[in-house]
Amino acid sequence: MAKTRKVIISCACTGAIHTPSMSPYLPITARQIADDAVGAAEAGAAIVHLHARNPETGQPDQTPEAFAPFLSEIRRRSGVVVNITSGGSPYMSVEERLKPTATFKPELASLNMGTMNFGLYHLLDKYKEFKFDWERKHLENSKELVFKNTFKDIEHILQVGSGNGTKFEFECYDTSHLYTLRHFFDRGLVKGPLFIQTVFGILGGIGAHPEDVAHMRRTADRLFGNAYHWSVLGAGAAQMKVAAMSLAMGGNVRVGLEDSLWQGPGSLAPSSAAQVSIARRLIESLGLQVATPDEARDMLGLKGGDAVSF
Repeated sequence: MAKTRKVIISCACTGAIHTPSMSPYLPITARQIADDAVGAAEAGAAIVHLHARNPETGQPDQTPEAFAPFLSEIRRRSGVVVNITSGGSPYMSVEERLKPTATFKPELASLNMGTMNFGLYHLLDKYKEFKFDWERKHLENSKELVFKNTFKDIEHILQVGSGNGTKFEFECYDTSHLYTLRHFFDRGLVKGPLFIQTVFGILGGIGAHPEDVAHMRRTADRLFGNAYHWSVLGAGAAQMKVAAMSLAMGGNVRVGLEDSLWQGPGSLAPSSAAQVSIARRLIESLGLQVATPDEARDMLGLKGGDAVSF
């Protein structure tokens, strides 16, 4: 019998897009982030993608001191693969964004593959009242927000991470980002197996139409052949639709409260684990199997959980 395909579920627990007023379930404190990550792992996530927040205001916080409490707690309670963001928040400098990866030397870190507009201001049409002053400004200011990751920035992040044995979740928000990744692949600064996370539905990036998903898949196949593992994330209401498309096309999936606050129309997800459970049901209904953390490590060529600095 043919081997059943293993599917990696990544789970992004809190991010830097959504604000505390949007959902009471968005993890803010170190304990909440740790609990959300461990719950996601128990539900079937092989990888947890992590940001930090100010525990009082919920504002994104990329200091190593903000990450340390929940990183140690997650490692104590779970064997899940930890993926630390190098994206942080678009309002941060590259050095700020890179500090947690440089400090804790995780198995995986995220890396946005280009400079882009990153619009969040349209969320003001939906959310009118906010608990904290920073929330409205965070959304309004994105009308002129550019997330900066130049070729020099990307090369620097690659060199720091690779020097510590960290591999990358390459976040590609448009076709050009795949070509940028190919440029670094050709230069030998990244090596397979690559973990390519194509992102759909962010204002400023590619949309979430089925043709957009198919186009990114075709382009990645042409550029990287069998040297990569493909995963997708759909923003907001597109989350599970895009996940289902990926599964049908041989890919992996990312869910979590960073990417969507919902578990269905009009129903807030009470945790990232709730979304992982939906993704797991999709996977298993197709006769596929959910990859364990160790299977994901093997698929992606990761250094192992004992080689990190937390």
